[in-house]
Amino acid sequence: MKYIKIFILVLSTLLIFNCALMEKAGRGLDGSAKRFKTISVYKNTDKNDSQKEINLSVVENKNKEKLLIITIEDFPIKIFGTFPDENGSFTLTSLEYLAGSTFGWNEYTLELIGIGNLKIEDKAAFKIEEIETVQITNGRIHRYDTRLTGKEALSALRNRYERILALTEWMKSLNMVKGQTEDEFEKYWEPILFPERVSKKKRPNDWLQDGDKFKTAESIRWNTGYTERKFPEELWPIRNSATLLRDWEEAFYWIYLEYEWENIVELLSKEHILTKNKRGR
Repeated sequence: MKYIKIFILVLSTLLIFNCALMEKAGRGLDGSAKRFKTISVYKNTDKNDSQKEINLSVVENKNKEKLLIITIEDFPIKIFGTFPDENGSFTLTSLEYLAGSTFGWNEYTLELIGIGNLKIEDKAAFKIEEIETVQITNGRIHRYDTRLTGKEALSALRNRYERILALTEWMKSLNMVKGQTEDEFEKYWEPILFPERVSKKKRPNDWLQDGDKFKTAESIRWNTGYTERKFPEELWPIRNSATLLRDWEEAFYWIYLEYEWENIVELLSKEHILTKNKRGR
């Protein structure tokens, strides 16, 4: 058993490393890695108000237009905005997501509506006043040796987005914990979502009752009685068909992002004073 666990760990590490290489290669081939020239970078060196590092970059595209890119520690996203006008106002335009797993990766652009304010003097002071998600406009999926692009990828990503939104809305209605790390999030929710895949001592008390029926999907016997007791009806077929499990395995960081989205919006709504990074050019 010890050697089997070591083999699985090594295999997972190699798969993750391979996915990372493929992501970089994909970005290089389509030119997306060189879309922008970085002009300056600002970050919050004093994190008393937040435990997350926030970076704000001023970049220039190939048309010599200046744009803003905001990134947040622990989240695989880039939030894009226009360069501020003379009053410091700017408009949010999109969010780009890219994250991998041992199965591949998901990549998409999500249209945003929102406004913010940025003033740059010795330091940069910024806050987001409004932010609203609209819809996914394009993206790509890499699953094992299959790569989806164009309309096929867009349809699959939008369907997954709807499932993730439904899932995280239900999760937050049960227990919305602010500031969970990825590990804490996974350890808390995996036994609730998939008690069939964890040890008996980790399973919820109500996971098995007299009269429960089971349905096999993806070589797992799903307790449909638990599904109906625990989950809203719209999620029943998703869990019992193992679609929820595939989403969890292939898009864990996406689920984590949507679960934490309200906290991200709250974080960005506060004023942040950012210091220029001297190596940000």
